Amino acid sequence: MSHTVVTTTTTTRSSSGEGFLNLGYTRSVQGLLKIAQVVALLIAFLCVHCARGWTDYSAFRYFEVVTLWFLIAFLIFYLMYVFRLQSKIPCINWTMTELLHYGVGTILVFIASIVAAVKSGGVFELEAGSAFGFIATFLLAVSIWTSYKVTCGSQPTSASV
Repeated sequence: MSHTVVTTTTTTRSSSGEGFLNLGYTRSVQGLLKIAQVVALLIAFLCVHCARGWTDYSAFRYFEVVTLWFLIAFLIFYLMYVFRLQSKIPCINWTMTELLHYGVGTILVFIASIVAAVKSGGVFELEAGSAFGFIATFLLAVSIWTSYKVTCGSQPTSASV
């Protein structure tokens, strides 16, 4: 008597939990916010850096330092999440670290944008840099709100024993 045995194997892959890159993060709200923040800060920095006719060097140097610093910081956070580097260093609470950076960044970019707007002296590039600084401030505030909502949102209170 002959028997025929047919075996079927099904392999499924989960792209969110495996692999080197987290491409799902680039399409998430937090990922898109980070990209928008980096772009707004880059445009703000370039507008002020390339402008001629500064009326107050110290005010605009402060604006450049603040925008460039947080541009680099948020780019590093973005790359950390895309390359899943935060899971390699679990001793740091990345959500709180990011929330702290967003809080400080929002305040400092807002102050720098106000100073740049006041000291622009009618120079279009400086006014545009200040406007993009305000846009970046708004995007940073939105990130604070979404981080806070995720971190301190409603937690389930019922426990099943």
